[in-house]
Amino acid sequence: MERVNTVLTFAVADSLFAVEVGIVQEILSPQKPSRLPKAPPYLQGLIDVRGTSVALVDLRCLLDEESRPDDEDTRIMLLCFEADGERHYIALRVDRVIEVAQLDDDGHVAPLSEAKMLDWDPRMLLGIGRRDGVITALLDIRAIFDPTVMAATRTRNNLGGTTPCPS
Repeated sequence: MERVNTVLTFAVADSLFAVEVGIVQEILSPQKPSRLPKAPPYLQGLIDVRGTSVALVDLRCLLDEESRPDDEDTRIMLLCFEADGERHYIALRVDRVIEVAQLDDDGHVAPLSEAKMLDWDPRMLLGIGRRDGVITALLDIRAIFDPTVMAATRTRNNLGGTTPCPS
C-alpha cells in the first residue's frame, strides 16, 4: 500500500480518476487542436498554450471509451512531468475536473492484486484509492506516456478488436 498527498480528481465516462496535483500546471477550457498527419486516434493534435505547441491527448480515447463532443464541463489539464531526464508538457482532455483533494484513508492507494490473473495491464495506475467513498484510479502519467506502455496498449487494443476513436 502506498500513500499519496494531494490529488486532482476528474471524471472520464462514469469513472473517477486522479493525478498527483504537483504535475498539473493549469486547467484550460477546450480548444480546437491543429491536427497532425497520421497521428494515433488519442492524439488530437497540438494546442497553443501562450505561444508553445502542446500535444493534446484525449484520455477518453486512450482509455477505450466512446468519443464525445466537448460540453460545458470538458476541460484540458496541462501536465508537466519529467521522463528520461527531460521535462514534458502534455495536455490531457477530460470530461470534467472535480477538485483538488486528498484521497480517503489518509491518501492510501493499493494496486489491484488480481490484475495479472485477469490479464489486465495495471501499469497506467499508481493504485486504487477512494474519494468520499467512491473508487478512484490514481493514474501514473509517466507510465501512461512511456513508449513501451503505449505500444503494449495499442497491441492489446488491436488484438481485442477495439475500434479507434472517431476524429
